[in-house]
Amino acid sequence: MYTEILRIIEGGLAKDTKKVFNYSKLLADKIGKDGDDRMSKMILKAIESRSATTITMDELLTTPVDQESRLSIVDVSIPSKEGIPVVLPKLIDNKIADFINVVKYQSQLIQKGVEMSNSLLLYGNPGCGKTTVAKYISEQTGLPLVIARFDAIVSSLLGNTAKNIRKIFDFADNKPCILFLDEFDAIAKARDDQYELGELKRVINSLLQNIDSFAKQNILIAATNHSELLDKAIWRRFNTVIEIGLPKEEEIVKLIKTFTSNFDTEFNADDKRIDRLSKLFAEKSPSDIKTIINNAKAQTVINGREVLQYEDVLVELFEFNHRGNLTIEKLVEYLNDNGVPQTTIADRMNVSLRQIRNYLNKQS
Repeated sequence: MYTEILRIIEGGLAKDTKKVFNYSKLLADKIGKDGDDRMSKMILKAIESRSATTITMDELLTTPVDQESRLSIVDVSIPSKEGIPVVLPKLIDNKIADFINVVKYQSQLIQKGVEMSNSLLLYGNPGCGKTTVAKYISEQTGLPLVIARFDAIVSSLLGNTAKNIRKIFDFADNKPCILFLDEFDAIAKARDDQYELGELKRVINSLLQNIDSFAKQNILIAATNHSELLDKAIWRRFNTVIEIGLPKEEEIVKLIKTFTSNFDTEFNADDKRIDRLSKLFAEKSPSDIKTIINNAKAQTVINGREVLQYEDVLVELFEFNHRGNLTIEKLVEYLNDNGVPQTTIADRMNVSLRQIRNYLNKQS
């Protein structure tokens, strides 16, 4: 018990709120086991009522800036309370849940002498949800995201880039927050890239050193669309590495239902149509699916309709797939091939049924 009190005092003097929080929880656990349940609850109430976002609000608002441009080199995102929808394969979902639990049970892990690096690397195609996953982890842990701004970090004065990296890690160090390095490949490219300048290669060395010292006590998430560009030494710095790939049919169905949850639809309860849509959305990222469905919802509202129809989504999907090559004949054929009645197509296209049949006869 005296050890926990000593560590809390050390954390307070060093303004290390994370250390104070973790050892306060350990102290509360020990006091509870010794029979003083009331005091244990009082300690837990005291630390939980002062959440990470309120403890560090003043500190988080004073963000570091690039010496040359005077632009802020981080953005701070406070965790949402609305519930961020994340649709992932079960195995990936479990790995993310494991990472969240490592963060949540850090106090107990410290008590048992288990050293865990709270570092996560997310990689995969653009639009597949890497940033959404980071925000979801922020929401689940109640910790704000400190998001590195690489447009401001990479200075035209090359010596300042390493300094900016150091500023970011110093800013997030010992704060109850998650440091999020999005578009990580911007500063973590392989040092054997023959096209990179020597100064930028030294930036990688600085980055590695900062990760090593930071990830021992803090939470770090990085994300990249170009994992093939990362320096080999980068991979070893992350305790958890997860590929966020394109959704499969099961996930696509969940995404469609998630993105249409605030609208009346006639196709979500129709197994054949929802199955057809899931196949048509194959190889699309969650971001693309959301864009297509939002466009369909927008047209539904603009045209004064109350229900989002199957053909509304098909029209937007067709237009997404055929940008710059749109013809009414191809659209009519597409809707017909995907089970939309000809009378519905005529009404949707505001033309006669005879014209629809003429279009289809020309295609056959």
